[in-house]
Amino acid sequence: MNTPGWRRNPSSPSIDAALVDQARSLAVSLLSDNMARLSGAVGLRPYHLGGAAMAGTAVTVRTRGGDNLAIHRAFDFCRPGDVLVIDGGGELSQALLGDLMSSYAQRIGIAGLVVDGAIRDVAEIGARDFPVYARGVTHRGPYKNGPGEVNVPVTVGGMVVHPGDLMVGDQDGLLAIAPAELAQVLAGAARQRDKEADALRAIAAGTLDRSWIAAQEQKMMGG
Repeated sequence: MNTPGWRRNPSSPSIDAALVDQARSLAVSLLSDNMARLSGAVGLRPYHLGGAAMAGTAVTVRTRGGDNLAIHRAFDFCRPGDVLVIDGGGELSQALLGDLMSSYAQRIGIAGLVVDGAIRDVAEIGARDFPVYARGVTHRGPYKNGPGEVNVPVTVGGMVVHPGDLMVGDQDGLLAIAPAELAQVLAGAARQRDKEADALRAIAAGTLDRSWIAAQEQKMMGG
């Protein structure tokens, strides 16, 4: 279907499972630091139990605020391990999904839901560890009139997400990584994880080197 506003595009190739697992094991903050600290969604937060980490290939939906017809269709484009990324324009007056749709997403093997809009049934969602991120909450339910598009570039929390990006999330937030950049970002984040582990050991031992602070101050003052 290629009608503007109703496009349904095939899902992009799935990212290698080993890379997905590696990304899930790394903190989003480490991944973000290795993307120059400029990327990532703002204003969305986890609503699921424990804020369990999430990673998977992005299947995207852009829908009119408060309408979830395209989201229901997008489930047909999701494979086990995908993350469904929903651009609802940040609209908070109507919930785009709740317990039923998140339960269905979990049942078909989706790795998580990202909603730039409102959700509802947060008590039920909060009792499960299935990842659900959203901008806000309202009891008011959605309409099912359309329009909406599947597998097009979307924006969630000010972050552009392309179909096929790796979508990662934890309690700190959400980040999309282009497949072409993934190996470099993962390698840098792993090195930083090891460096920070060394720093934590030095803190515990009372041997942390803080001499860099004076040097940085002098540099910033033009000295």
